[in-house]
Amino acid sequence: MPIRMRRRALLALAATVPFAAWAAFPDRPLRLVVPFPAGGAADLMARGLAQHLGEQLGQQVVIDNRGGAGGTLAAEIVARAPPDGYTLLFATMGTQAINPALYPKLRYDPLKDFAPIALTHITPRVLVVPATVRANSVAELVALAKARPGQISYGSAGNGSSSHLSGALFESLAGVDMVHVPYKGSAPLLTDLLAGRIDATFDSFTVYEEHIKSGRVRALAVTSRTRMAALPQVPTLAEAGLAGYEVSNWLGVLAPAGTPREVVAGLHAAVGRAMADAGMKRQLVALGIEPASSTPEEFAALIRSEIPKWARIVKASGAKVE
Repeated sequence: MPIRMRRRALLALAATVPFAAWAAFPDRPLRLVVPFPAGGAADLMARGLAQHLGEQLGQQVVIDNRGGAGGTLAAEIVARAPPDGYTLLFATMGTQAINPALYPKLRYDPLKDFAPIALTHITPRVLVVPATVRANSVAELVALAKARPGQISYGSAGNGSSSHLSGALFESLAGVDMVHVPYKGSAPLLTDLLAGRIDATFDSFTVYEEHIKSGRVRALAVTSRTRMAALPQVPTLAEAGLAGYEVSNWLGVLAPAGTPREVVAGLHAAVGRAMADAGMKRQLVALGIEPASSTPEEFAALIRSEIPKWARIVKASGAKVE
């Protein structure tokens, strides 16, 4: 059954449930669907959020890792779920803004099939190379890639992920031809990069912090507009010579479209309180992650504005889903 037909049927059923049932929300555990496998940056952020959100709601929030296909599998699961607030998506810039430009037969609508709850995290990416790669700067990596066209590789957390697009944009602005190697999340990518099987990646600082400190990998640049507080000595890619380069991944919580307003409001308030936890905020900032907040309307507006932006970037970069 198409998602919209299923949605209408579920909404008709929901309309028959007394308001008192919604007022008692939640009366059982919730599921937070994460579009990446366990061990990656998105998973770590989701688990911290789930713990504090569960404390606010008085119910356990269970993580459901559904990696693959650039996050489309996870987004589809939530788009098809009953609109009762018990199944949520830890949405990313990839699932909601990049995928529409990369997947011509996307089986969910990033706007119509979801009810935004709140923006929660903003995280720039870090361009890192293993110690075995002879490049100590962006300029040296570009020179290496130009000297060996089609031979220098960069890994990503999956086709269509923001790490994929970060690399594709790098190729476009630097005028180099590199090999994109997609993984099912950051954890297996990290293993191969540390082993020297991958030459570079554009990934979250969270995943690489200890390895940067130990010298096993080198951070050459950050993808954001300004330098990261956690890496003040590392230049932005724009500073390193790629004018106009800027990528900062954002993440947040979505429910299925049609979730009752009362439930959306309750979840929004609980997410806001969870993200305001002082201890969690300190941990996130130390990892180069900016805790964020928004109203549901502001989050919806962000998603709407990001879709055409990433359509332009995908077209300009020539990125394709293999």
